[in-house]
Amino acid sequence: MAPQYNAETTGSELVTEFAAQIKGKVILTTGVSPKSLGAQFVQLIAEAEPALLILTGRNTTKAQQTAEVVAKAHPNVKTRVLKLDLGSLASVREGAAEVNSWDDVPHIDVLVNNAGIMAVPFALTADGYESQYATNHLGHFLFTNLIIDKLLKSSEPRLVSVSSDAHRFSPVRFDDNDFHRGENYNKWIAYGQAKTANMLMALSFAEKLGKKGLVAVSLHPGVIGTNLGDALDWTGGDVALLNSVDKTLGNREAWEDGLKWKTHDQGVATHVFAAFHPSLKEHNGAYLQDAHVADPWTETVKPWGTSPVEAERLWKLSEKQVGQEFTYN
Repeated sequence: MAPQYNAETTGSELVTEFAAQIKGKVILTTGVSPKSLGAQFVQLIAEAEPALLILTGRNTTKAQQTAEVVAKAHPNVKTRVLKLDLGSLASVREGAAEVNSWDDVPHIDVLVNNAGIMAVPFALTADGYESQYATNHLGHFLFTNLIIDKLLKSSEPRLVSVSSDAHRFSPVRFDDNDFHRGENYNKWIAYGQAKTANMLMALSFAEKLGKKGLVAVSLHPGVIGTNLGDALDWTGGDVALLNSVDKTLGNREAWEDGLKWKTHDQGVATHVFAAFHPSLKEHNGAYLQDAHVADPWTETVKPWGTSPVEAERLWKLSEKQVGQEFTYN
């Protein structure tokens, strides 16, 4: 698919263009705290009158703040807040059970797995998994599988997995998922592993449920100043560590030519494209950036993020980690 859009394209432009696809839809978005891409996404698509915006957050107070912003600007758009701590498998199961209990929400049209953490110090979750992998991937894997029946009841179900070009830092580390319990932990390599997992999960869902009408894609939103990186030192040690990883891997260093920062509006353009562009039915499982299907010849698309073998290996590992198998015929 030839790029019709680029890094300058805004979410606002695409909401106007895809208004007919957004109107009347039920959309669940994870990670919508104020100043996040998730918040920007739901606030923009509210313009096109979706039927219901389901907003999840570890902190429901923050999610509620975003719901109130939507309600103030668009009083006719319904919102619902769901508590969902993706770093806790028990919380994920509780959140999924609540969604499945909503008789007044018989289907979900679009699930946007947007929540995440980035380059945090080493920590294990209560379930014993490295926190970036657990929060960014494992929680979404379990949540999506547990509510998949509601998604498949949509006439045009779509799953969006927010990844990053930081997937270049690492494939999934199948034999050392938690960095020897932190002994050889590198925060950027751990982030890369989690972002690769986001790509592979979309690929798996496309392969397993594409025949049932599900379109599943992943994306890189771009480099945007959000609350995701608030705890990072962007002028010192964290940037040096990031550059050292790129250097070790033989990648072009991100800071070499200066980062190309996007505005929040530009930063959610690929979210909107991924969630609503009709042409993506022909590109199921694709990885997107700048509101087009990423080109592995000219853009950062590592083969470990697009491999069906790696995707199936991750699916089986994830099933083992969450203690539940998900088989689709």
